[in-house]
Amino acid sequence: MIVIMKPGATKEQVKVIIARVKKEGLDVHLSEGKEQTIIGLIGDTRKMVDVAFDSYDGVENTVRITHTYKLTSRDFHPDNTVVDVDGLKIGDGSLTMMAGPCSIESLEQMLECARIAKEGGASVLRGGAFKPRTSPYAFQGLEEEGLKYIRQAADKYDMKVITEVMDEANLELVAKYTDILQIGARNMQNYKLLQAVGKTGMPVALKRGIAGTIDEWLNAAEYIAAQGNFKVIFVERGIRTYETATRNTLDLSAVPLIKKLSHFPIIVDPSHGVGIWDLVPPMAVAGVAAGADGLIVEIHPDPAKAWSDGPQCLNEKTYAKMMKQVHIMEKAMQEVKAID
Repeated sequence: MIVIMKPGATKEQVKVIIARVKKEGLDVHLSEGKEQTIIGLIGDTRKMVDVAFDSYDGVENTVRITHTYKLTSRDFHPDNTVVDVDGLKIGDGSLTMMAGPCSIESLEQMLECARIAKEGGASVLRGGAFKPRTSPYAFQGLEEEGLKYIRQAADKYDMKVITEVMDEANLELVAKYTDILQIGARNMQNYKLLQAVGKTGMPVALKRGIAGTIDEWLNAAEYIAAQGNFKVIFVERGIRTYETATRNTLDLSAVPLIKKLSHFPIIVDPSHGVGIWDLVPPMAVAGVAAGADGLIVEIHPDPAKAWSDGPQCLNEKTYAKMMKQVHIMEKAMQEVKAID
C-alpha cells in the first residue's frame, strides 16, 4: 500500500501519516518527488485496510500495490531512480558505458584494458576476480590479488569498478575494492546474498538469472530494496531458451518492460547475451535503441589468449568501432526522447 500526499503537503502532515503507520508496527519508505511525496508501507499491510488515510489532512489518495514487489514498483516511485556511484550518475538520461575483461589475469592486462575502455568512452571498469565456472577445473579467478589489480587500473584512469560478489563470506572483501557490487546470473535468487548486499548501501548491479522471468527478477530486486538500498541497477544479459545458435537469447524487450514496471535503471550486457564477438556490436547498438541506461561489454587486448570467455571479447579495434556506432545511436535516442 502507498499513501500519496497532495502537492504542497506539509512535513507535519507527512509525519502524522508515518506515526499512524508505525503505530501498527509497520515501517515506511518515503519517496519524495518534485511535486509529491509518496509514503510506502512496508510490512503486512492487511492490518491497515480499515484505516481511512484519505480523511487525513494532506492526503490525496491511497493505492494498494498488488505486485509481490512493492518498493521496486513504479507505482511506489513514479520518478526514475538515478543511482549515484560516487558522482557517476546511472539512469539520469545519459548512457553509462562499462567495459573490461571477463577475468582479471594480471596487473598489466588490467591496465591495458582500462586504457582501451577509457579511450572508448567507458567510465566503469569491469573484471572478475572470483569466477564461477561450469567446470570445477577451469580457472576460478585471482581473488583478492585480482581485486587489487582492477582497483589500481581503474584509479589510474579515473574509472569506477564493477565486479562480482559470489557469496556472503567474501562480501566485505569485495566491497573494499569495488564501487558497484555485481550479482551474477547464478545468484539472482540467492536471497541471503541479496539481503546482505542490500545492507551495505552500495550500488548493486543485479543480473537477470539464466532462466529468470521478469517477475522473479523484479522480486529479486525487492530483496535489496527491502533493506533500504535503492541503488539497484538491472542488467539484462540474456536468458536460456531452446535456441543454441548463440550463447543466450538477449531479451531486449526486457528493457522497456522493466522501465515500465520499475523505477530502477537497466543496462544491457550483449557480450553474455550472444557469446559471439561479432554479434556484440549490433546488439549493443540495439540495446541503446531499446532505451537502456548503459552497456557492459567484455574487452581484451588479445581475445584469443583470454583465460575465459575469449570468443565473446572485443579487441581494441572492434570495441572502438562499436563505440562510434553506440554514440551515434545515443544521439539519435536523445532526439527520440525530445519528441516525447
